[in-house]
Amino acid sequence: MISAADANGWDTVLANARRAGIKVFLFDRMINTSETNFEAAVISDMRNQGLNAVSWLEQQNRPGGYRFIHIQGQVGSAAQIGRTEPLNEAIARHANWSLVRRGTGGDTWSPDEAKRIVEAAIAARENFNVIYAENDGMAEGAMRALQEAGISHGVNGDVWIMGFDFNRFALRYVMRGEWNFNGQCSPFQADKIHEFIQALEAGRPLNIPASRWTDFGRTFNNVVINPEIITDSRTITQAFIDQYGLGD
Repeated sequence: MISAADANGWDTVLANARRAGIKVFLFDRMINTSETNFEAAVISDMRNQGLNAVSWLEQQNRPGGYRFIHIQGQVGSAAQIGRTEPLNEAIARHANWSLVRRGTGGDTWSPDEAKRIVEAAIAARENFNVIYAENDGMAEGAMRALQEAGISHGVNGDVWIMGFDFNRFALRYVMRGEWNFNGQCSPFQADKIHEFIQALEAGRPLNIPASRWTDFGRTFNNVVINPEIITDSRTITQAFIDQYGLGD
């Protein structure tokens, strides 16, 4: 299985694996290669995650609009691209949405790097009211910067916090009202991969549902897309966390 941090540069490795008779599955993230280089991809719809987040913001219709600190993950990864592009499009579309500062947690999606981005914005006295962090760890790092500066956040705060991935620690922040939003990166892909591996070992076909997925200017027919959901501080429950949360 491959869950690639970077979407590009895999052609040679995958072609060599195919020639050696190694069956490859893509997990969580799509990569930019021919569909002949892997058996199947079981992936998250990263762009839909970004679209869900933007749609949620549009529904809140916060008076005065949104002024974002945008903290990206590893630039060039499928998750970063999918969660970034809808936000860029929405900022261009809405007159009262603006980008105050953008930074990245780097290759490790670092909470410490995220914290430094927010600290720099605070030191520069920049006027922001939303932190859009592309994973939960970076959202938590950003929150720490707000806490140390005495800036209120969450449901009753000056700054809204948005994260992605459905880690249980993040969902608990949402339930307590310390964060406003969390977007899922589907945790149910392993079951499907396991099913495919069992089918290969038994000599059965994979029975991939008929689909056509377009990414990187290519069309793929061997892709399974998991549905993505969101939650916010108004709707989340402990039962929801128990069912969908990841980690501790």
